[in-house]
Amino acid sequence: MSARFRTTFLILFALTLTGIAFGQQTAEQLVGSGQVKVETGDWDGAIADFTKAIELNPKYDFAYVSRGVIKRHKGDLDGAVTDFTKAIEVNPRNSTAYAQRGHAKVSKGDLDGAIADYSKTIELNPRVPVAYLSRGEVKKAKGDQAGAIEDFFSGEMAKGDMGGISGNPNGAIVDYTRAIELHPKDANAYFKRGVAKVKKGDLDGALADYSKAIELDPKHAEAYLGRGNAKKTKGDQMGADEDFAQAAKLQGH
Repeated sequence: MSARFRTTFLILFALTLTGIAFGQQTAEQLVGSGQVKVETGDWDGAIADFTKAIELNPKYDFAYVSRGVIKRHKGDLDGAVTDFTKAIEVNPRNSTAYAQRGHAKVSKGDLDGAIADYSKTIELNPRVPVAYLSRGEVKKAKGDQAGAIEDFFSGEMAKGDMGGISGNPNGAIVDYTRAIELHPKDANAYFKRGVAKVKKGDLDGALADYSKAIELDPKHAEAYLGRGNAKKTKGDQMGADEDFAQAAKLQGH
């Protein structure tokens, strides 16, 4: 048993005992118990816990999503779609429910329905990489190559952003590089890869990316600022001042 799993189990076990002490587990505790059973491979037991949680709280959208995911993995696609749909009825802003229903619809062969669900996921949460990448795969399967490339690009950019936020510059660089391969003339992709390279300590690589961003978009003020900071760190104060002045001009200062 891994340390992470053991900690999760002990916390959930304590919560379960607390619920029993008061005579009944809460819906949240039942979902927690179900998640532990998922980790141990007891899918039927997990479904039973999620079902009990729903009986206690029919408005608990996360319980429907949790049960739907297991049903999808077990091959009960109709049951999964029903659960995801119920979660959406309870909480129309549950982007995860739309994404999961999209996955189930792909398995059912409903490609247009899947695209609609992935699009709604992106509308609700534009920073979810899997929604773009999954929608891209469906568009590719439907023969929409241009649409697929756009989605793959957006998905890789979103993954890169997540890597930057989570402190994983190496992963972000890989993702932005894939995005650049899909859209070699996107200045912002070079700029963001430059930012990730700075975090990694690769100032020369960052300078090259900032310069490429500026070449593609001469009005990219942030790229001038980034390049100026990189030049300053490397001891090129004159070059830095020139970039800072250009950035200020573009920003209207």
